[in-house]
Amino acid sequence: MQYLRSLIFTTYMMVSACVCGAVMGICFWLPYRQQFGLARTWARWLLWVLQRLCGLGYVVEGREHIPAGNHIAMSNHTSAWETVAPFVLFPPQVWVLKRELLWIPFMGWGLKRLRPIAINRGAGHRAVSQVVEQGASRLADGLWVIIFPEGTRVVAGQQRKYGVSGALLAQTTGKLIVPISHNAGAFWPRRGFLKKRGTIQVIIGSPIDPAGKEPRQLNEEVRRAIEAGLARIEERSARGAIAGAGA
Repeated sequence: MQYLRSLIFTTYMMVSACVCGAVMGICFWLPYRQQFGLARTWARWLLWVLQRLCGLGYVVEGREHIPAGNHIAMSNHTSAWETVAPFVLFPPQVWVLKRELLWIPFMGWGLKRLRPIAINRGAGHRAVSQVVEQGASRLADGLWVIIFPEGTRVVAGQQRKYGVSGALLAQTTGKLIVPISHNAGAFWPRRGFLKKRGTIQVIIGSPIDPAGKEPRQLNEEVRRAIEAGLARIEERSARGAIAGAGA
């Protein structure tokens, strides 16, 4: 039954993303914040359908750590879930993503209206420069920048080297970095079809100030903060499993 529910949800997600993207493309004259409002409404409905249909909800710890103004958020990347959740967790924002996503019919139209920092992964140092240059411009416009420093989704429990572009952007602009940890990959895995029942745990950590830090030092501090959050989530999950077994 969970496979059938996952199939229905996946179909809904794909169709609704295309419809939302088409509407945003047609309404190209709307200002950014209204376009973002359309995307946020879509995300809220998607997460609601995920919970109602597949029994997969989420809880967030540390909302009080989101500072006033606009800054940079960096998150681990193990699922498609965390590409949707920031819409409802953070103020108006843009993301660093691979440019090929903008070529997808309908959905790509909507992505273009959201002013993403679309990079060519094969461009090497030029891609890092794009993140810094365009990211500084988006921050100057009052928007948050969401970055997945691993660059691509990884299997839950595994690690990948963090890219330095987010740390360089923070150092250049003086903006804070807000670390985000979550275990979405345990329920909605990378390239996985089945959405398992449960509750995704999200921890928003204390903001990290880039002042006086070298980019690699700053990047390492962000990595440690994200991994510390993941360790807390894993510990809680293990305690919950033990408690459930003893019930």
